[in-house]
Amino acid sequence: MKLSVRMVAVAAVLATAACAPQTSGNSSSDKDEKTGTLRVWLFQEVNNKPKEEVVDSVLADFEKAHEGTDVTVEYIPVETRAQRIKAAFNDPTSAPDLVEYGNTDTAGYVKDGGLADVTKEFAAWDEAKDTDPTARQSVTVGGKIYGAPYFVGVRALYYRTDVFEELGLDVPRTQAELISTARQIRAAKPELYGIAVGGAYTYGAMPFIWAHGGELAVGTGGSYAAAIDSAAARKGIEAYTSLFGDDNCPAAKCAAMTGNDTITAFAAGKAAMAIGGDFSHAAVEAGKVKGTYAVVPLPGLKSGSIAPAFAGGNNLGVLRSTTHRTLAVDLMKRLASKKAQGELFEAMGFLPTFSDVRQQVAAKEAFVKPFVETLAADTKFVPASPAWAQIDAGQVLPTMFQEVVSGKKDVDSAAADAARKMNDAFGSVG
Repeated sequence: MKLSVRMVAVAAVLATAACAPQTSGNSSSDKDEKTGTLRVWLFQEVNNKPKEEVVDSVLADFEKAHEGTDVTVEYIPVETRAQRIKAAFNDPTSAPDLVEYGNTDTAGYVKDGGLADVTKEFAAWDEAKDTDPTARQSVTVGGKIYGAPYFVGVRALYYRTDVFEELGLDVPRTQAELISTARQIRAAKPELYGIAVGGAYTYGAMPFIWAHGGELAVGTGGSYAAAIDSAAARKGIEAYTSLFGDDNCPAAKCAAMTGNDTITAFAAGKAAMAIGGDFSHAAVEAGKVKGTYAVVPLPGLKSGSIAPAFAGGNNLGVLRSTTHRTLAVDLMKRLASKKAQGELFEAMGFLPTFSDVRQQVAAKEAFVKPFVETLAADTKFVPASPAWAQIDAGQVLPTMFQEVVSGKKDVDSAAADAARKMNDAFGSVG
């Protein structure tokens, strides 16, 4: 009897994490079984059903191709991924064979010894030659490949066309206009957030820091020093945190909001604007604002400029501890294939990592344009250091934003504390 692919209850997911030992080894397995059950962890999306349907289709073909093989999938919360995956590295008996992970986590997961080196298999994969260079770099550490790019993500500005038309507002062309427009909307429609922002939405805040000339850290070759407390970075922090207040997004409600929370608010018609990704499209389309919104690149400081965006996206990786390496690699390639990525785009709006497939979907779908423009303008990445996983898991930047918006600290002291924490993390990895 086939177990097939089903979403496992979140309670079971959390119970597994709670029970997993935190200190056992993560050595690679010497087994490569060709039958049995494969365990897969994928990320839970705001509107997950379309993703499940794409995955179910891929896995149905996989199970047909591998008689005696079943697959179980758990959809895990993005916000708790660090704890879950770290626990899996430490406890192979409860670990998945294949995992979806954020591209910011690659270096840290490789340092932890959790991901399998699949350089040879990637090189032998016919479709890999069309992977765009940035996506390929996101799975590369020390010249070796540790997974397959799954999709590329970049954020832009979603806005309510009906609200803007009703109030006679122009689409913001600078960040200053964005802030003032958000306040105008809130004043006219106090039931709405002018723009939904989150104190725990790191990647929504980064464009404000980068647009002001700030950086998260500086360095090369894996050696970094925090720059979040520089004068330029502090101006960006001040601009972003100015959006938390009764005149836009009350701190009591918005300080704890994540990126998913802000999109949920926008899709539900509770916000006139939100910073969302191409990957947010399906959730917005499924919401109350369908047909009454548009997307433009997030503006920079100068009129008509585009704020540098985080070059995000997710990858798929095989765990070193798997006892089904050959099957896991095959499943990885099937889930990350051109066909599957095209279907994932149709279902979720996730931009493909293959250059040719991305060009095809951009030609067909108008909503892709602002995201492609943003990718072409200027994108940035987090420090390519194993310390980033520690910084991210430690909520260093969200804590900084939340301290400011709650009034516990001013921008200067909150940024200084965040810089110290970042430097401690950078120092701990050499």
